[in-house]
Amino acid sequence: MTAIHSRRYDKIHEQLLLSRWFSVMVGWLLTVGLPAFFYWGNAVFLRPTHGALAGIVVASVAFVLAHLGVTRLMLAYPGGRSMGMVIPHSLVVYALCMVPVLVLRIEISRYLLGASCILAIIWFQIEYIVTERFRRPKLAVIAEGQARDLLELPEIDARALTGPDLEGKRYDAVVADFECLTPEWERFLTRCALNRIAVYNARSVYESVTGRVRINRMSENDIGSLLPSILYERTKIVFDWVLILLSLPVSVPLIALAALAVRIEDPGPAFYTQERMGRGNKPFKIYKIRSMRCSQDESVSSQFAEEGDPRVTRVGRVLRKYRIDELPQFLNILKGDMSLIGPRPEQPDFVEHFDQELPFYSYRHVVKPGITGWAQVRQGYAADVDETREKIEHDFYYIKHGSLFLDVFILFLTVKTLLTGFGAR
Repeated sequence: MTAIHSRRYDKIHEQLLLSRWFSVMVGWLLTVGLPAFFYWGNAVFLRPTHGALAGIVVASVAFVLAHLGVTRLMLAYPGGRSMGMVIPHSLVVYALCMVPVLVLRIEISRYLLGASCILAIIWFQIEYIVTERFRRPKLAVIAEGQARDLLELPEIDARALTGPDLEGKRYDAVVADFECLTPEWERFLTRCALNRIAVYNARSVYESVTGRVRINRMSENDIGSLLPSILYERTKIVFDWVLILLSLPVSVPLIALAALAVRIEDPGPAFYTQERMGRGNKPFKIYKIRSMRCSQDESVSSQFAEEGDPRVTRVGRVLRKYRIDELPQFLNILKGDMSLIGPRPEQPDFVEHFDQELPFYSYRHVVKPGITGWAQVRQGYAADVDETREKIEHDFYYIKHGSLFLDVFILFLTVKTLLTGFGAR
């Protein structure tokens, strides 16, 4: 999804603060140049040793990649404006940059790489705090049709226009519902474009800000956009397999310990299967660690789990909070029924009910269901029809804008969700 960039700032200090090149140069001096100078002095820039030079090169590459990733996280996706995302992202980037160094056994200054990583995290935090007020989009809204919905969103500074005139005020863009324009407003938008003022469709802005695709105002063109590319789907399969195989040394013992804890607290099977609906509306058996009492038949239970649900055991409550009960679904992924990331699979009874209540519901099944997904990290579990409608809007956003970068972003948000227990039932 294209980010809404700030365009209204024309003063020199504003341009510098918002300049990516300025940010990269200053950030490099603080995160790479400064620690190298303090450790080796001027000699590191005049006659660097092999280890120092390799350290500077690797630290520079890691910083630039981390900077690009953080910038995209902050702008491209809703929910990215969270400084909690900076630390795991930066650590992963620097760790990945160390992999070829370790494999090739390159002599390198680990001090410089470690110091650069810590200083980069600090720099990203400072830069975010200093530039935050400049990055909140200020939008002029033609308050007709879907554009009216933007006036209620707290993430943007949206102001309704009373007439086809900006009245000398500076805006980042003008937003309108292109299906609700009079000839007078159309001529106004043309003048805006000629004056280099960005013009956005209200629907695109709403999706970008909320991370949702409205399901009550869809057309055949929207439905066509819900078909992911074959290349992306095949790449995603490789992505899933690699992550699962790498996680086996941790996930297998964790599943075994969780199963043992379940058996100790409540006699009965530690695992159970349940029928869920997958891609193409085809049913499959999902694997889970039992989190409810054995007297409660989870395999046929077709009702929402609620906060403090008495059916859930003490061990089960912990398993649900940290999503440990979902780990056996790695087997579903290896069988091809699921993916790591995608819309959560629902029970057939729910699918049949919601298909009658909500338009376009079944289009969420054009992709494989996932263990975690955009709706889970943005909203949590749904407990009624209204929350399910919002959940589907999140699912459609993911399907429409799916990419490996968004998948990685969701994985980072999932880690945050696991640490906080957000949305657990």
